[in-house]
Amino acid sequence: TMPDFEGTKQTIVIGAGGHGKVVVSTLQAAGIAVDAVYDDNSHRWGTKILGVPVCGPIAELTTKPQQFRGIVGIGNAHVRQRLVQSLAIEWITAIHPKAFVHPSAQLGEGTVVFAGAVVQPDVIVGQHGIVNTSASIDHDCEIGDFVGIGPGSHLSGTVLIGNRTLLGTGSSVLPNIQIADDVTVGAGTVVIRNLASGCTLVGPSPRLISNVESTQLKKTA
Repeated sequence: TMPDFEGTKQTIVIGAGGHGKVVVSTLQAAGIAVDAVYDDNSHRWGTKILGVPVCGPIAELTTKPQQFRGIVGIGNAHVRQRLVQSLAIEWITAIHPKAFVHPSAQLGEGTVVFAGAVVQPDVIVGQHGIVNTSASIDHDCEIGDFVGIGPGSHLSGTVLIGNRTLLGTGSSVLPNIQIADDVTVGAGTVVIRNLASGCTLVGPSPRLISNVESTQLKKTA
């Protein structure tokens, strides 16, 4: 469930890029008014994202952190972690109303779940994670902190994922797979074995398991 946002704190998003825009839209769709977007790019100051003014620099948030609550809307896990560690504001969770999150699932603070995403029973997602558009996480998965699950990615049941790992757009993970910290899985990649810390896996790695169809074509030709 979404937290109660009544009070005097300003609700903000940190990061005025594309990912930040979707975080703003997710909060707005959930009925949460966003007061400001903070960014260090001075060229963006004075502009608006979905009607929300862009301010800066981000360091302004350190002066009176008790006045703010928000989400880091930046896709890079290491940047997200650095900002979270440097800011003492209240971190909130955002779930798009067109996402499905089972009541037994647990989402850490700062995590966002975008439209069309599905989070099934007894899933645990750590802090400041991203469950992107139309991604799915099946039963009993455990996801670490600062993890990015890309658009259209699918995790089968009982998958374990470490901190700061990124699953690219359209990737898939088979059941019971364990993926360590700081792993990058490329777009469209199918993960069929455990992955050690810091590795990068790219490509679907298809292989021929039967040539029945080609043999039949030769016989009928």
